[in-house]
Amino acid sequence: MYNKKYYVVESSVLPEVFIKVMEVKKLLNEGKFTRVNDAVKEVGISRSTYYKYKDSIFELYENKTQILTLALILDHVSGILSKILDVVAKANGNILTINQSIPQEDFAMVSMSIDTIALNQNPDELIDVIKNLPGVRKLQIIK
Repeated sequence: MYNKKYYVVESSVLPEVFIKVMEVKKLLNEGKFTRVNDAVKEVGISRSTYYKYKDSIFELYENKTQILTLALILDHVSGILSKILDVVAKANGNILTINQSIPQEDFAMVSMSIDTIALNQNPDELIDVIKNLPGVRKLQIIK
């Protein structure tokens, strides 16, 4: 089982890289930059550094929820959406929205938003489980 631990740490004792990751997030959230590449250049860190830490550092009270939005293409087979919902529930995810198109040519498009703040596993593991379910043709993460 994936157990997360959180600590509240005053920013002056953090390594500079964490402060810079937060600066990039702020620049992107405020719309000063639309591309990660431009924002990381502005603050002086690499893209890989940003992506390594971006989902692990937040300002206190910045995120009460962490929303993962998925776009799926599913076979038009009875029960596949139910299986996906079961997987999310077992991982302690909270479904916020589900939108499904009318099936055409034996497949349906589904989008779903999941609150992942209380997940009992890594979000990447949840995505892998869903992606590998029979009947899931394609899964894409929507930002």
